[in-house]
Amino acid sequence: MFEPFSRADQRRWGQVYLRGLLLDGRRKSVEPMAARLGEDGNRQALAHFITSSPWDAAHVRARLAWRMQQVIKPTALIIDDTGFLKDGDASACVARQYTGTAGKVTNCQAGVSLHLASDGASAAVDWRLFVPESWDPASPKADAAKVARRTTCGIPEETGRVEKWQLALDMIDETRSWGIEVPLVVADGGYGDAAAFRLGLEERGLSYAVGISTTTTAQPEEARPHTPPYSGRGPRPRPAYPEPARTVKKLVIAAGKRAARPVQWWEGSRPGSGRSGVKRMYSRFVALRIRPAGREIRKAADGPELPVRWLLAEWPATDPEPVQFWLSNLPADTPLATLVRTAKLRRRIEHDYREMKQALGLAHFEGRTWRGWHHHVTLVSVAHAFCTLQRMTRSPKETAPA
Repeated sequence: MFEPFSRADQRRWGQVYLRGLLLDGRRKSVEPMAARLGEDGNRQALAHFITSSPWDAAHVRARLAWRMQQVIKPTALIIDDTGFLKDGDASACVARQYTGTAGKVTNCQAGVSLHLASDGASAAVDWRLFVPESWDPASPKADAAKVARRTTCGIPEETGRVEKWQLALDMIDETRSWGIEVPLVVADGGYGDAAAFRLGLEERGLSYAVGISTTTTAQPEEARPHTPPYSGRGPRPRPAYPEPARTVKKLVIAAGKRAARPVQWWEGSRPGSGRSGVKRMYSRFVALRIRPAGREIRKAADGPELPVRWLLAEWPATDPEPVQFWLSNLPADTPLATLVRTAKLRRRIEHDYREMKQALGLAHFEGRTWRGWHHHVTLVSVAHAFCTLQRMTRSPKETAPA
């Protein structure tokens, strides 16, 4: 992983920092790690290496992606983001913003990550730190005090606020530039709700299965645009769908609960009460062919007809209405079980975040710099990949989360 480092001391302290992340201990910031590292516990050298040493994290990530692609054999790229809770406001890009980590708006940093994933293993191989509007000098919502701290935090001058879905597309492009070609992308509703993200994936020739909110609108597959008769005055009318688009929730409810089919989408390694003796995950799902609506979709369409896509909805037998929705551009003949297992592959992300935060100190970085944050999350990803490789040498099935 450290072959791109230009100096021997960088390689040495990179190895020491990784060892600190992998050792037992509740806190994985520099000072407590240094205390556990014995004669290698040089706090000042570790702090300099992670916070300000001029090594390029992208070179390490590229080598990490090459290594993990060989063993994981990824079937999908998974995109998500996670929060890094902070008490103060001096660290790069800290702001009051929503994070699923806390389930509310709170003081935090937000990091977007890209993971190589198969059904049995996954690895985070790329990261971006999200820049809130308050940190962007070009934004009307810029905070003068935070903008003034950009130089101290080492935020590149040209770096401003970019939507998370665009950061995701940038990471996909970077990963592909490393020679990693995975034709399927999975993400949650924070990304799937952005039509521009879905269109960006299609422009890149990528398939996707992305979460969407219940308010996403669409036409049924059988709907066709109609051109009203010309009155003889003004511009000629354009083709339009005679009925307004409906929400995906209404479309699924109209199909009815009887349209739901049971699908087992994962079998783990832990003991379970079923016939197989292991824990299984299954539910009931409805799959419909629909035409997603919206201004951006209409503008991107080749003609008056909206393109047809899969709508997948989870509708458990015990619930009065569907509880989760996805859109996918997988082929029309894709089996229901494949749609479900693809959409549910996002569970790998939750497993990765849990392990990186609880065991490897992902959210323990106490430095304040842009470079330091990217260095730290990159080395945590390397440590996590090491743990994954150790599990896979014992038993591939052990890599599946319970």
